[in-house]
Amino acid sequence: MANQTRIIKIDGMTCGGCVASIHTATADIEGLDTISVELTDNQATVTFDDQLTSADKIAAAIEDAGFDATVANS
Repeated sequence: MANQTRIIKIDGMTCGGCVASIHTATADIEGLDTISVELTDNQATVTFDDQLTSADKIAAAIEDAGFDATVANS
């Protein structure tokens, strides 16, 4: 298990409901250990097992929830 931490820039968040939507959208991703969504910074910090998932897959789940998501430090 190799844990990685990445920042995902997120555009389109306007309120706490958006933050909750992102948590819901990523809740079932196998290998995602933690996600901290910062509404004021328009980003999420994610920690994950890179043998089970990737920052790109997490960003894709956020995009599927209706936001624009880009991995900032890949």
